[in-house]
Amino acid sequence: MPRYLKHGKNAEDVALDDAKTRETVEGILAEVSARGDAAARELSARFDNWSPEAFRLSDSEIEAALSKVAKRDLDDIRFAQAQVRNFAEKQKACLQDLEVETMPGVILGHKNIPVNSVGCYVPGGKYPMVASAHMSVVTAKVAGVKRVVASAPPHEGGPHPAIVAAMHLGGADEILVLGGVQAVAAMALGTESIDPVDMLVGPGNMFVAEAKRQLYGRVGIDLFAGPTETLVIADETSDGEICATDLLGQAEHGPTSPVALITNSEALANATLAEIERLLEILPTAEIARESWEKYGAIIVCDSLDEMVAEADRLAYEHVTVLTENPDYFLDNMTNYGALFLGPRTTVSYGDKVIGTNHTLPTKKASRYTGGLWVGKFMKTCTYQKVLTDEASAEIGAFCSRLCMLEGFAGHAEQANVRVRRYGGQNVAYAKAAD
Repeated sequence: MPRYLKHGKNAEDVALDDAKTRETVEGILAEVSARGDAAARELSARFDNWSPEAFRLSDSEIEAALSKVAKRDLDDIRFAQAQVRNFAEKQKACLQDLEVETMPGVILGHKNIPVNSVGCYVPGGKYPMVASAHMSVVTAKVAGVKRVVASAPPHEGGPHPAIVAAMHLGGADEILVLGGVQAVAAMALGTESIDPVDMLVGPGNMFVAEAKRQLYGRVGIDLFAGPTETLVIADETSDGEICATDLLGQAEHGPTSPVALITNSEALANATLAEIERLLEILPTAEIARESWEKYGAIIVCDSLDEMVAEADRLAYEHVTVLTENPDYFLDNMTNYGALFLGPRTTVSYGDKVIGTNHTLPTKKASRYTGGLWVGKFMKTCTYQKVLTDEASAEIGAFCSRLCMLEGFAGHAEQANVRVRRYGGQNVAYAKAAD
C-alpha cells in the first residue's frame, strides 16, 4: 500500500483554483472575440506593459533581434533545432500514405495531409522558453504546414532576441510579440491584423492551457500542456542528491508545477527530503522551487516495483525520470506518461532543451489518452475510396442497402439501391424501401 511521506495540495483546492482560472479566461476570450486588436492591445498593456503599433515583427525588426544574439547562442540554437528536426523527420517517415484493393474492384486509401496553418505559442513569462520555438515551429515545418505563426510575450520591454532567433531559424512565417491568453485568442479567433489559424500548439501556464481548452473545437489543439509535472521513480541504487536535483530542477518552472518521488526505499525518501532542504538554501531559483515543492510536492513509498508502476500510472505525469537498477522495467510496464527519461545519464532538461524529442507533453492526467506533440499532430489522416467495377458496386451496394434498412435509413438504402439497379441489373438482392 503506497504511503505518502509528503502530500501536495488537496484536490478541492486545486479545483477551486481551476474554477477561478476558467472564469478569467472566459472573459479574456470574449473581449478578443468582440473587439479584436483593440482588446488584444489593452490586455497586453495590462498584463505585459506592452502596447506596440503592430504585434507582428517586420523583417527589419527580426534582423535587428538576431543581431543582438551572440554567435555561440545562435550556433547552440541551430544545434538544438537540428536534433529536433532530425527526430521529427524520422517520425514523419513512419507516416505512410496507403492505398489497397480490399476486394476485387474496391480501392481504399488514406493520405496524410498537413494542417494548413498553425499558431505556435512560446512561453516567456518568468523564463524565455527559447526551446519551445524549436519544438513547435520546427516540427510543424517538417510536417509541411504552409503557414506557421509564432507568438511569445515581450521581455524587458520588447521582443526577446533569442526567442525571435529561434522562431525565425525554425521557419516561422509570422512572428508576433504578444503573450498569454490574448495571444492564443488572437491567433485562434483572428483580429483585424492577424489572420486566424486552424490549430494551436505549445505549452503555457494554467491560463494559456485553459484558453486552449476553451478554444478547442473552434480550432484544433495539440494537447493540454499546462504547468509542468515531474515524477522521479527511484530505488536504493539511486541517491538523494540526484533525486532532489531532478525534482527541484523542474519545480523552478513555476509555483504550480507538481513534482513527486516514488520509491521503494524509505531511506532514499528521507535522504531526498534532506537534500531538497539543502538545495533550497543555495539554488538561485529557490524561491519559486520552494513554493512549488511546498504546495505541490509529494513523496510516495511503495512496497514493490509493481506497486510503483501502478502508482506512477495513476499519477500519469508529464515527465518521468527512472533512476532504478533496471529502468527498462518501467519502459516495458508503464502506460501513462508524457515522456520517459531512463537511467541517470539522461534527465528531463535534456528533453526540454536539446536532445531531439519534443518537450510539449500532456499534463493533468492527459497522458492516459494522448502522447506529446510530434510531427503526426500536424497531420490529418484522411481516407478515400474508389469502386472500379460494376460488379463490385453492385455487391457492396446490396450489403449496404440491407444494412441501411436494418437501421431504418431508407434514403441511405436508396443511395445503394440506385447503384445496384444501374450496375447489377436485377441479379443482386437488395432491400427496397417499400419492404
